[in-house]
Amino acid sequence: MNQRNTSAWWSATRLLLMLGAILLAAAAAHSEDSSAKTSDGQALFEQHCSSCHGMQGHGDGIVSDQVLLRPRDFALDAFKFDTDADWVRGTDADLANVIRNSPSVYGGSPLMPPWAHLSNDDIEALVAYIRQLQG
Repeated sequence: MNQRNTSAWWSATRLLLMLGAILLAAAAAHSEDSSAKTSDGQALFEQHCSSCHGMQGHGDGIVSDQVLLRPRDFALDAFKFDTDADWVRGTDADLANVIRNSPSVYGGSPLMPPWAHLSNDDIEALVAYIRQLQG
């Protein structure tokens, strides 16, 4: 290999190593971010949702026996609303809309209140935690 090719090879190798390091750092940051969202989501779930949906999301909270319609069991992964008309039920956007606006807006139970006062980040954290509860 001549000097020009060797120099180009080392430049390309360094570039690939730098790109690999950047990708690894981004993946680690995403993992930490997801973990933090799940943790925040769990705290929010316990505060706002567990009295109906139960601590594990099985629809067996302390008030679940006192209401006519049993709260959703998240482990079943059986979401029934397509809130954004994309022909797919139970997407993250659908869950966020139901949390924000209440299922009643989409033809569901009026027993779940809207949580519109929560920030978008809080709702995103709740959705991430609900996804973790799915079987």
